[in-house]
Amino acid sequence: MAGIEIKNLEKTYANNHKAIKGIDVSIKEGEFVVLVGPSGCGKSTLLRMIAGLEDISGGDLFFDSKRMNEVHPKDRNIAMVFQNYALYPHMTVYENMAFGLTLKKMPKAEIHQRVTEAATTLGITEYLDRLPKEMSGGQRQRVAIGRAIVRQPDVFLFDEPLSNLDAKLRVQMRTEIKRLHGQLKNTMVYVTHDQIEAMAMGDKIVILKDGYVHQIDTPVNVFNHPKNKFVAGFIGSPAMNFVSGKIERQGELHFINQGMKISIPEPLRGSMEKYVGKTVDMGFRTEYVYDKGLEKERRLSTDVDIEILVVENVGSESYNYFKLQGMDNIYSYRSSSSHAHSPGEKLTIGIDLERLHFFDTETDETIL
Repeated sequence: MAGIEIKNLEKTYANNHKAIKGIDVSIKEGEFVVLVGPSGCGKSTLLRMIAGLEDISGGDLFFDSKRMNEVHPKDRNIAMVFQNYALYPHMTVYENMAFGLTLKKMPKAEIHQRVTEAATTLGITEYLDRLPKEMSGGQRQRVAIGRAIVRQPDVFLFDEPLSNLDAKLRVQMRTEIKRLHGQLKNTMVYVTHDQIEAMAMGDKIVILKDGYVHQIDTPVNVFNHPKNKFVAGFIGSPAMNFVSGKIERQGELHFINQGMKISIPEPLRGSMEKYVGKTVDMGFRTEYVYDKGLEKERRLSTDVDIEILVVENVGSESYNYFKLQGMDNIYSYRSSSSHAHSPGEKLTIGIDLERLHFFDTETDETIL
């Protein structure tokens, strides 16, 4: 196992496109860290720099205390699992898993032991004599992971390994990979564009956009305490709702726009003083909106009258979409399917005032 230190890392291509712009990330030994962000944010480039498949334009990369900038990929003791499995089609499962060890001229007995142990761990022992084309996508991905395991690397790198699988298999395989991490205790760095996958798997997640790191934290902290509007909108499904309005003093501080007037919660009032008379963005998550007609407990909330536009029933829950008075944006709130709404239905919703987020419109930073 190895810890990874990334210090002011940069990647600039020949056309002067800067894909990575001075990134700092610290990954502890044995930690499962997920790099997540939209397409083109630099997450796969960063992973390939850790692997040695991309040259480093600036900054430093360390495994423990050893600088790795010029170290060849084969000498980094890493194992990488790719999106497309990268299995040799003419080799059996056993031969694919053993290939890297065979190149190292490892004794056949040790190769056999490592391959059979990895196959047992992954539940693919019965497939060792099959060719990749005779297996499903999920089975082939297990083989690719098994090929990484037998190398006994210091660091596992996963580059969107579940993207080619169907929804059910994705859930199953992410559970398998997380279980595997608990068993092996190796350092793992995992790239995905799927924020639900990132939240479900990572001990820590690194959120990137446009070559910059926007936040590094635990999934829970990222969800509850986003550092800026991008992180707040990217993490969570459905996405956080955003409303623009002015901070005005009417006795106490209020957030006011065409469709609502909200008293600023007491813990935020000190931070909001400098925004009096200015426009800010307010965010509220779908989880903290509720139907006032069904609410049995009284919560500190504001009441908003809405009309339901679209309902998505996804099983035990429904996502209800609506507009606010005088605004074109579509907003959402989550409800139980046992109290399903219908398009055209009018109701009063409550927005939990203790769960509001406010953002500076000029910087997009969270107002603490």
